[in-house]
Amino acid sequence: MEYTYPFSIDWSTSEIVDVVQFFEVIEKAYENGVKREELIKKYRRFKEIVPSMAEEKTYFREFEKESGYASFPIIKMMKEKNDGAIIKV
Repeated sequence: MEYTYPFSIDWSTSEIVDVVQFFEVIEKAYENGVKREELIKKYRRFKEIVPSMAEEKTYFREFEKESGYASFPIIKMMKEKNDGAIIKV
């Protein structure tokens, strides 16, 4: 895939890496499926970096525009499923 990941220039290098890893897990949910626990871990870290719901929506929209992968349905599935579930679209 040739697209860019959304990030803020105010973030540290490790925060950028963590956000990119979160979006990679979203991609994985579409392509192969991802364990719910892995997604929860990455999403929690993402929320530490992006605590604002408005900012989260902005980054999700930017990522979807670039990649075609919608993050909202994946997060919704994560919240609805039980531990041990595979999240796949």
